[in-house]
Amino acid sequence: MFTFLLRSSRVLPVAAALGTAVHLPAETLTQPVAPVRPVTDNYFGTVVTDNYRWMEDLKSPEVQKWMKEQAAYTKDYLGKLPGRDALLKRIEALDNAATRVPEVQLHGTYYFYLKTNATDQTPKLYVRDGPDATERPLVDPQVLGGGEKRFTISAFYPSPDGRFVAVEIAAGGSEEGVVHVLDVATGKPLKDKIDRVWESSVSWVSNDKCFFYSRLQKLEPGMTELDKELNEAAYLHRLGDDPEMDTPVLGSKFNPPVPMLPTDSGFVTVPPDSHYGFGTIFHGVQNEITLLCSPIEALTQGKPSWTKICDVDDGVVGFDARGNDLFLQTHKDAPRFKIIHVDLQHPDIAKADVVVPQSDLVIKNVGTAKDALYVQAAQTGIGRVLRVAYGQSESQQIQLPFVGAVAGFATNPQADGVLLRLAGWVEAPGWYAYNPGTNQVIDTRLEPQNPADFSGITAVEVTAPGADGTPIPLSIIYKKDLKMDGSNPCLMEGYGAYGITIDPEFQATQLALLERGVVVAFAHVRGGGENGEDWHLAGQKLTKQNTISDFIACAEYLIRQGYTSPRKLALRGTSAGGITIGGALTQRPDLFALAIVNVGVVNPLRAEAEPNGAVNAPEFGSVKDPDGFKALYAMDAYQHVKDGTPYPAVLLITGANDPRVDPVELFKMTARLQAATSSKNPVLLRVDPDAGHGIGSSKQQHDLITADQAALLLSLAANRE
Repeated sequence: MFTFLLRSSRVLPVAAALGTAVHLPAETLTQPVAPVRPVTDNYFGTVVTDNYRWMEDLKSPEVQKWMKEQAAYTKDYLGKLPGRDALLKRIEALDNAATRVPEVQLHGTYYFYLKTNATDQTPKLYVRDGPDATERPLVDPQVLGGGEKRFTISAFYPSPDGRFVAVEIAAGGSEEGVVHVLDVATGKPLKDKIDRVWESSVSWVSNDKCFFYSRLQKLEPGMTELDKELNEAAYLHRLGDDPEMDTPVLGSKFNPPVPMLPTDSGFVTVPPDSHYGFGTIFHGVQNEITLLCSPIEALTQGKPSWTKICDVDDGVVGFDARGNDLFLQTHKDAPRFKIIHVDLQHPDIAKADVVVPQSDLVIKNVGTAKDALYVQAAQTGIGRVLRVAYGQSESQQIQLPFVGAVAGFATNPQADGVLLRLAGWVEAPGWYAYNPGTNQVIDTRLEPQNPADFSGITAVEVTAPGADGTPIPLSIIYKKDLKMDGSNPCLMEGYGAYGITIDPEFQATQLALLERGVVVAFAHVRGGGENGEDWHLAGQKLTKQNTISDFIACAEYLIRQGYTSPRKLALRGTSAGGITIGGALTQRPDLFALAIVNVGVVNPLRAEAEPNGAVNAPEFGSVKDPDGFKALYAMDAYQHVKDGTPYPAVLLITGANDPRVDPVELFKMTARLQAATSSKNPVLLRVDPDAGHGIGSSKQQHDLITADQAALLLSLAANRE
């Protein structure tokens, strides 16, 4: 299926009452105090005060000075925590012991894949002619990018027969990159080089002479950074041509065949075994798409003849095509999703056939192979794969080698079977090939077995009763000999947005915490997609409080069952999970000892003043309408910090180049908490000057951040025996 990354898209009066102040390492630095300069806004009759609006000017010398002093203090503080160096050493050893292959694509007879060897900091691109052939290194992003900056591969797109590959690379944690085109046989780049891309989604035409891609608009005089992500459009590029002369084929500024807003993005995809190309219109971060089709001939001439297949109301979130057959994944009248079929010769979605009906499985992906249609699904977080022979209505569930998640899913319309990356909480990942002729799933050995020993670790799936009685799925990972006496440190993560699921994922570095007795948990709160689209909608906009309440309920469950206690519990939210942890922090500061806000959204009321804010309105709401304001204000943790509250320890983490969640949100939240808290618990701002949203960070960067979080949790837990 053709999928696209979302642009989006995780306290303690008890301690004060017990007199258990946090031990501060000896430090020579101090945290600067941010001056209060109130600004008021009137939203539909509600007056809202923002004491730190001035910090939104990231380029201001005053903001830069404050940020650098905060970051220096935090680096010094965390670096002096007892056991931190030993933790880092163990984490690095675990991380460097394994080779990882996170993505594989099949084109012709070629396997293209990203691989991170033990000595690599970021993945490199490799190719081999078949699963058992000798691999050949193709792209080192540092060499291709050149210069002194750190480069990473954001995406790669091989041509249908594997002759060329387009590689998107970005620098310093930024996600705005450059597309380079390489000759696969020689490994040498062509002169084609396209900048201003973010999720370029290159799609080659079968003749290997041209491709479609999406590009951000060029900022003209008078435009600001807020205009940068608007009017993203799809273009046709012919090899050897100047990209500035490429032909636009779908975008809000180029006579679109259907109405498009500036926040809508145009993408074009050409399946290798179809007579049609497809135009996809994304409406910000909304999952539901508008889908168009055009004959290939017209499209490759730069004059598409678009026919609309479906709109937002049809609930389509993904698709794949083969010949004249189009397969759509939709939640219309099927909150756990179904797969329907449309004949492209007479494209009428009202007459679509149901190929895979809704069931107790949540459908997540669909792909066309030569022999059959393959469907990726999940049941209470456990991965499932279905095979549906063309022209038939019965599906066959493929027997997988172990219980876990389907973390990778690749089909090729010119080859039989499906390629799967399987992993579990305690099962190392590997790439497995399903052969329909033998009905067997075989380990391809593309990804060597991770040597981390999880034999002493177990994982359980439970449900915690939500505040309204709804069962909330909760994954818990811990040592097999754990004592349920409330004495264990615990780190619980929550997300709950965009319909994204937290699937079982093997993290070798997590063993450094688990072997020290830390319980690791993942709360599958509403707003995510664990139980389908209804689960998503139950934690969105005006129902966002469910996300926070579910997170709190899972924390209470862990405490009640003896896994941990409030004195030793850390809660973490990443990205949109910042709303989740922010809500828990402001609503139940007594429930836990440490809040970790990792590149998290904490001031969504001001998101539309950020470059990536407007596109997120479909998920969270807009201040331009009363209900949107009401929803955003309710979920805004920054606006709900109260003076004189004994907050727990808080670690706020950001990257200076984050394009998804503006670092100023974390700056403002840090300043507000430092001014408001009545406890002696630290409020720390960690800033990585060479990182973004975490996408594209090096192994060393990930290891350092893992060690900092773990050391802080263990230090707090030790001081509260």
